[in-house]
Amino acid sequence: MAVAVSGDSPKPSELIHDAEAELLDLASESQRTDWVYSTYVNDDTEALSAAAASRLIAATMRRARELARIPLESLAPAEARKVHLLRVSLPLLAPADPAESLELTRLVAAMQAAYAKGRHRPTGAKEPLDLQGLERILGESRDPALLEDAWSGWHAVGRTIRPGFVRYVELANRGARELGFADTGAMWASRYDMAPEAFLREVDRLWGEVRPFYESLHAFVRRRLFEHYGAEIVSPSGALPAHLLGNMWAQSWDGIYPLVATGLADDGLDLTRLLVDRGTSPTDMVRFGEGFFDSLGFDKLPASFWERSMFVRPRDREVVCHASAWDIDFVGDLRIKMCIEVTGDDFHTIHHELGHNYYQRAYNRQSYLFRDSAHDGFHEAVGDAVDLSVTPEYLVRLGLLGQAPPPEGDLGLLLRRALEKVSFLPFGLLIDRWRWKVFDGSISPREYNRTWWEMRRSYQGLAPPGPRGEDEFDPGAKYHVPANVPYVRYFLAAILQFQFHRALLRAAGERGPLHRGSIYGSEAAGERLRTMLELGASREWPDALEAGTGERRMDASAMLEYFAPLRRWLDEQNRGHPTGW
Repeated sequence: MAVAVSGDSPKPSELIHDAEAELLDLASESQRTDWVYSTYVNDDTEALSAAAASRLIAATMRRARELARIPLESLAPAEARKVHLLRVSLPLLAPADPAESLELTRLVAAMQAAYAKGRHRPTGAKEPLDLQGLERILGESRDPALLEDAWSGWHAVGRTIRPGFVRYVELANRGARELGFADTGAMWASRYDMAPEAFLREVDRLWGEVRPFYESLHAFVRRRLFEHYGAEIVSPSGALPAHLLGNMWAQSWDGIYPLVATGLADDGLDLTRLLVDRGTSPTDMVRFGEGFFDSLGFDKLPASFWERSMFVRPRDREVVCHASAWDIDFVGDLRIKMCIEVTGDDFHTIHHELGHNYYQRAYNRQSYLFRDSAHDGFHEAVGDAVDLSVTPEYLVRLGLLGQAPPPEGDLGLLLRRALEKVSFLPFGLLIDRWRWKVFDGSISPREYNRTWWEMRRSYQGLAPPGPRGEDEFDPGAKYHVPANVPYVRYFLAAILQFQFHRALLRAAGERGPLHRGSIYGSEAAGERLRTMLELGASREWPDALEAGTGERRMDASAMLEYFAPLRRWLDEQNRGHPTGW
């Protein structure tokens, strides 16, 4: 029913203004309490965070229901967009019942806490290890028994998360349906300025463009692992064992680069060693990241960033170490939260996280509901595009490297990056593909784990190291599942980052191979990037994409162009060997 607007009734514009003012206050409160919880994990901070989140969700739901009664055709385009964005602004829509709303937010907080407290003592270890310690084993060891132990030990965390997850799905769907969505998955897919079914076709189209390249990389890696471990552990034509790929979730394979790059000319670059030899501190690494954006013409980070961020793991308390960028007040209180180690991986991660912070500051002059990225894949892609400019040439300009490796080492550089970026693509898609089916009821609780591994085999060509029953809950061993964070954004970002990178290099006047180019020091590239970032969510994403790239459609051609020399080499290496699984 439409709202009757009379002389005494608030105008739609007034309702929207009031909603934005209330939600900004509540969102800032929720960010502050969640920051405290994430950096001081205990029962009290968990309860405070859950209560603040519950208040924000309840107010968002109330305001969304109120504004949904206004016919969109009666609103100005900007107002209609705000109403739409409000309906999809939260990844979690709680039921109207206050008790169920609080229960839902407490469930999510409890699942996050169970994840953060996860520990396992591998065989021979003196004490239990957290995720970072177990990840180190996955990345460094070549002992299949130790790898399986570390992998299985961490995945046991899912067992404690599973009961809460079942109830969470029920309550989250109830809230989504109260706001007019078919289920939570349909709500998540409605964020992309197209109907959910059209969005699903879009991601399938993008995956279709890159799948042949992934299959070629998979076949090459499988053969190298087969040569190293033998047929008892690795099939020469089947799925890859998930615990052998150097990463807890096999979402990136760069940890096994030394194993699979045997005989390949290498770029000779060991960024971790360069940083350690220089005596680099965690704060120094963040300063390097800030300097990158300085070189593009962006303002320096505020003093509060350096005072309030968490750069290292505290010794006196539990924290959530998962790297993240924060916009506490949606104006200028920017922070990152990391347990930084002086490694090349964390050097790259810092550049990525700062990409979020600079995006957050760029759109902070927009109305509250427009203080977000054009779609959530943009937020991730901006940081990733910046990371693509962390090239040997960039490291030379920082003084970390004396001389960039010659082009003869490019195949090594490209293989290392493909093991990070290309291997991620199916994982980035399947997590939400699985969750969408959970939310719409296609996958029932009694088949959570079976369908998870069926999809991992179908998309990634992976298999677990041993039998996994329904008493396990392996999706829960990935942070974003218990934390209720939509994941398809990372798949989109994996495509978009190369599209952004190519366009920004062209703006910088770079005409060489995409994998050698860096926008560091180019104010022209910075201006083009800033133009896109400042739009926030005020325009539909094709408009923002056009502002940044001159193109209105997401496509994988830039990624394929970036890796073209490696693709040709892999095709030669795979000739006469099986592909697929």
